[in-house]
Amino acid sequence: MSRVQTIEVAPAEAEQRLDRWLRAKFPHIAQGRIEKLCRKGEIRVDGGRVKAGARLEAGQKVRLPPLPEAGQAMNQPRVARRYSQADADMIRAAVIYRDDHLIAINKPPGLPSQGGSGQDMHVDLLADELKFGLDEKPRLVHRLDKDTSGVLILARTRLVAAAVTRAFQSRETRKIYWAAVAGSPHPKMGTIRFGLVKAPGHGPTGGGEKMNCIHPDEVADTPDAKHATTDYTVLEEVAKRASWVALAPITGRTHQLRAHMAEIGHPIVGDGKYGTNRQTNEGDGWGAQLGGDISRKMHLHARSLTLKHPVTGARLMITAPLPEHMARTWEVFGWQVKWAPVDPFGNDS
Repeated sequence: MSRVQTIEVAPAEAEQRLDRWLRAKFPHIAQGRIEKLCRKGEIRVDGGRVKAGARLEAGQKVRLPPLPEAGQAMNQPRVARRYSQADADMIRAAVIYRDDHLIAINKPPGLPSQGGSGQDMHVDLLADELKFGLDEKPRLVHRLDKDTSGVLILARTRLVAAAVTRAFQSRETRKIYWAAVAGSPHPKMGTIRFGLVKAPGHGPTGGGEKMNCIHPDEVADTPDAKHATTDYTVLEEVAKRASWVALAPITGRTHQLRAHMAEIGHPIVGDGKYGTNRQTNEGDGWGAQLGGDISRKMHLHARSLTLKHPVTGARLMITAPLPEHMARTWEVFGWQVKWAPVDPFGNDS
């Protein structure tokens, strides 16, 4: 076991998540152990308690408790299972863009972006298969929910990761999602501005996490609430029973698109957490299932992401094809991808 130690964050390490910074220095320490040490307050930044996902700043001092040396198994959580060749082939086949600085994948639905409670298989683990000749595996710079598919960016170096993270934080990126929702939103185009606050009753690991919507005028007076804004537009509909909508998150809150669409009475198809598993409209909004041949999986897809390339400065737009279950739904309803404008909100330039 090592002794208590304090490490200063170097300028080149700024903007990294605490857990990834620790894993780079202590690769034998499991993610679950890092999260536990943070919850117990044994890992501190500048003397204060901190979450595992907190972003570090240059010059901050990270205090670490005694840690097991490499090869020691003292009280360490279960090691994530090894992945198969099929898993490696799957993540490589998911690559839709690659250069010397960035990689983008079309994340399959059901695959978490990162590990967590009970999650042995995730993009961050499989990123070892995406080195493509570099010594280090690429780093996640944002996340998608487990059941959401689509464009997910990874940075191939630490400096590029910091630059892209800053772009996300300053809202210099443009994301457009496609979703199938129950019912037909009215008006056909609008902006949803409900604030979001984490629902009570969830454990420290975020298990079962759910967000509640609150009126925007109440955000300032609600502890831990945050403003959230989503633009939406209806692209096609089927007899007022279901609609193909495009969604553009102006803010990036947890479960924002799912909570917002459910709040206006049109939950994303397959999202029983926010829309219930009903198939009818009982006066307070539709349920999240359509029945028949329509898959019960989540119908939410990160269709495109536009950003300024962190190295070349060129405008880069990455587009991801629909996952299989959503493509089948589009076929059932006669919706054709070619009908959709690149940016249905009029920001093609």
